Amino acid sequence: MADDNKSANLPALSKQVTELVLAGSLSHAEEAFAEAADQFGDLAVVEVLNNIPPQVTALHMAGFDGGKLSLTTLLVPPKAWADSLAFIAATWPDDQIEDDPERIAESLFAHIHGVAFATDDEERRNELLAAASATDHGATIFAILFSLAPKEILEVAGEVISKGPYLTGQTSSDSDIVPVAIALAQASEDGWDRALFELFPEFRHSADLADAEYDDDPDAEPSILQRSTKELLYRLRKQVPSTRSAKTSRRSVGTNIFS
Repeated sequence: MADDNKSANLPALSKQVTELVLAGSLSHAEEAFAEAADQFGDLAVVEVLNNIPPQVTALHMAGFDGGKLSLTTLLVPPKAWADSLAFIAATWPDDQIEDDPERIAESLFAHIHGVAFATDDEERRNELLAAASATDHGATIFAILFSLAPKEILEVAGEVISKGPYLTGQTSSDSDIVPVAIALAQASEDGWDRALFELFPEFRHSADLADAEYDDDPDAEPSILQRSTKELLYRLRKQVPSTRSAKTSRRSVGTNIFS
């Protein structure tokens, strides 16, 4: 009977959470998830997150900024999270992309790190990072993070080539970006490569990139072509899908930022 009740309540819960998120009531959406988890178990939350529109999940998770206390952060399925990331750039003000791109990139880092490292479950982390980096928008997102520490990313690229799965992640700095880069390289070789080549578009082979040298001098002629944080943010903005093709019964509610 409990399973029957759960099946009957999931569509209603999906509708409730969607309406709460679109109305900006993120804390109430989390409360609805918590009640469902208490009554039916965590899998009920997972099923709802698998079925609500990805743009709704993006709005919900952006509000928590990767907070570890969010049930959505802890339970979001890898594919649902990967799909939601396509819409995250729609929540950014245009003037902030232009005037303070690093701040947006740091907020994006907090989100990615918060979800991927919300628990110590390495298998889940690998699944999350592999799913997130398997898409064009995912590759752009990781390139945005890497643009905050390009020298360290080149050092990690060298380690990946020389040590493979035995890389230690030792670089010349203690940048918070490095553990995410290493986790991505361990989770998905293809995802790691795609992010690298999105940041450094002239390179198509990791071995060549590993031999590249990064010049810290801002006045020096760059020896390698690197996309800037701002350029990558605009690239991600162009990759935001139109919700006209999204299957949601409340498309007209609160979707202006996604048009």
